Amino acid sequence: MARTSAPPAPGTTTSATGAAGGTEVGGRQLSHGLKQRHLSMIALGGVIGAGLFVGSGAGIAAAGPAIILAFTLSGLLVMLIMRMLGEMSAARPASGSFSVHAEKEIGPWAGITAGWMYWVMLCCGVAAEATAAGKIVNGWVPGVSAWVWVGLFMVFFCASNLTAVKNFGEFEFWFAAIKVAAIVAFLVLGALGVAGVLGHGSPGTTNLTGQGGFLPNGVSGLIVGLLASVFAYGGLETVTIAAAESDDPKRNVANAVRTAVWRIAVFYIGSMALVVTLVSWKDPSVVENGPYVTVLQHLGVPGAGTIMEAVVLVALLSAMNANIYGSSRMAYSLVARGQGPKALAKVSGGVPRAAVLASCLFGFGAVLASKFWPDTVFTWLMNTTGVAILVVWFFICVVQLRMRRRLEREAPELLTVRMWGYPYLTWVAMAAVAAILALMTTTEGNREQLYAAGVLVALLITAGLLKQRKDAAAVR
Repeated sequence: MARTSAPPAPGTTTSATGAAGGTEVGGRQLSHGLKQRHLSMIALGGVIGAGLFVGSGAGIAAAGPAIILAFTLSGLLVMLIMRMLGEMSAARPASGSFSVHAEKEIGPWAGITAGWMYWVMLCCGVAAEATAAGKIVNGWVPGVSAWVWVGLFMVFFCASNLTAVKNFGEFEFWFAAIKVAAIVAFLVLGALGVAGVLGHGSPGTTNLTGQGGFLPNGVSGLIVGLLASVFAYGGLETVTIAAAESDDPKRNVANAVRTAVWRIAVFYIGSMALVVTLVSWKDPSVVENGPYVTVLQHLGVPGAGTIMEAVVLVALLSAMNANIYGSSRMAYSLVARGQGPKALAKVSGGVPRAAVLASCLFGFGAVLASKFWPDTVFTWLMNTTGVAILVVWFFICVVQLRMRRRLEREAPELLTVRMWGYPYLTWVAMAAVAAILALMTTTEGNREQLYAAGVLVALLITAGLLKQRKDAAAVR
């Protein structure tokens, strides 16, 4: 990591947390090309991902109808995390979001750990999403290898992120519009199915209570469903990163966070309730084809499988685009604060192109690992990122406790968004994150993720403390 002096405090125009929320190095600053409509749709679409459309099937198979409870509990946690992040981001908008706040409130080592952990997670997410998207398109066009499609997607979204930030915003705006339209249509069709207008008549409570009860596999099944639901929510934090490049960061991030609550309730919890009401949780197609395809086929919607494949493809491409954007801005913010290679701090046309290329290269390296070393290197990489979001959430809780106290003393006027029930609900959220980490020790696959992530966290903390000590010695 590059040797620099201690970073300036948030709010200075020469740091990664400029007054307008942009990042400035050597007189070059990130642009503010995102509009309120972009951020609104990024926040709206950010809660609708491939994890919801496909990954939730495994959670349903494990928890049964209690998946509603699992998504409700994890949804409540995410609402608290987003409220905390919204409070901090509205007060001090920054392209590095929670990493910037962790550095200011805890120390450079915390900013390094939270920031680079999140960067690795997003880059590995790019690889996983590109691979899944390539497989879908290969099923439609079998004459072209899935790896060709993976390469095309990587190149396309890397190129689009190298141009003006408004291009990222436009892509996400339309991707989100498609996902929102799809989930709203599903909710309407599902409600008609529950009412008996579509399908085979109203199912009543048969599927909710008649096949082993609401909690058919006991607490252990609920735990598996809870863990599956938690990771389906990952990625919502990107909106607070994007807000720093909007035309009015403080107002825009506040609006985005305030409306996140009902979106989570309607899209996730509402759709899960419809799924387990309309079809049996024991139906093998819930896992094999995905819960949404299963419901649409049950309701007699023609071409349900193809329709949902297209929607999942859009969700994957949207996630790729957002992850390349979020990882590049996080990397840029880190290096702008002296916490990474200086070469990545170059900005041209208001875009940190070196950081974009570095993020894409890491993602493409992970893609190659999935092809040549799927059971070793790629598995380790994906395991390290499985817990990354929980590590980040824990940092957010700690930082919000400290930052809120300081802001109330020094600048209470900046608290335009306030955490509910502070400090009690912050402590509740922190305890919940710790409890989820503890629950992960109960299953073998999750234990492997904890071990792999623990290695990465230990390495980052060590590097961060060494960097912090080196900078302190240089100042003395």
